[in-house]
Amino acid sequence: MNTPGSPKTGVSRRAWLKLAAALTLGGSMPAARAAERLQRPIPKTGETIPAVGLGTWQAFDVAGDAAETAQAREALKALVDLGGRVIDSSPMYGSAESVSGQLADELRVKAKLFVATKVWTSGKQAGIRQMEDSMRKLRVERLDLMQVHNLVDAGTHLATLRDWKSAGRVRYLGVTHYHAGVHADLEKIIRPGDIDFVQVNYSLAEPEADRRLLAVAADSRTAVIVNRPFAEGSMFRRVKDKPLPDWATEIGCASWAQFFLKWILGHPSVTCAIPGTRNPKHVADNLGAASGPLPDETMRRRMSVYFESL
Repeated sequence: MNTPGSPKTGVSRRAWLKLAAALTLGGSMPAARAAERLQRPIPKTGETIPAVGLGTWQAFDVAGDAAETAQAREALKALVDLGGRVIDSSPMYGSAESVSGQLADELRVKAKLFVATKVWTSGKQAGIRQMEDSMRKLRVERLDLMQVHNLVDAGTHLATLRDWKSAGRVRYLGVTHYHAGVHADLEKIIRPGDIDFVQVNYSLAEPEADRRLLAVAADSRTAVIVNRPFAEGSMFRRVKDKPLPDWATEIGCASWAQFFLKWILGHPSVTCAIPGTRNPKHVADNLGAASGPLPDETMRRRMSVYFESL
């Protein structure tokens, strides 16, 4: 089977998995290989970020568990070693923010990360307290991206965040949701064009964002972060024990995870996908989707039809 690396490198799947194993033992990837990862521009500024990042829901809620915290540490190390930067969290994710901040400090990678989190409460002062608490837990003085989680009291928090952005406390502001039933509300908020990011569920199993929301994001120059790229793991259960189709090698897929992520990244409006995991081998596999060719619309339709047939 072909490789997740670029055509120039010709890395085999066996070599790729060997590399992932090496990362768990403290190895690192050469800088040149990491530099090959797909980058996507943030439309409002042109700043680029890697197209695959790391979500922390459940995966980094591990404070007090030494073994799981060590695993999360290796996952974060693998992200950075392999050219990733984006890490996304929330105060509703238990200890994920504090664990992320602690591990970034221990690994001395904070300056390399693009750190995103969320505000998830009601009321202006409660929002300010929660956002300040999140920044303390993440150990940052200036946050890359603060998002209103699930649109809770969005108008109030966005007003605060506009002030914070003007003051330099946050670099970007955004809104999020995880359910297609709220896509119309997200559209209304981003359509005027003054929101930097929208985070939304989008995958082969949940493609509804492609009906209108992604087009509105493109028209309003809003960056798109994709959550639930594997539909909370249900997509892997659907393909369990099923081999990849032979034609998946045409776009360099070495795993189902890469098949799913490349389909997402094949949409030009998508800026970054954030699969959640604390397994460093899975981090390495996911980042493989950001190397090599991406599917065009014809291939994406073929992928979708094939997935629906399983």
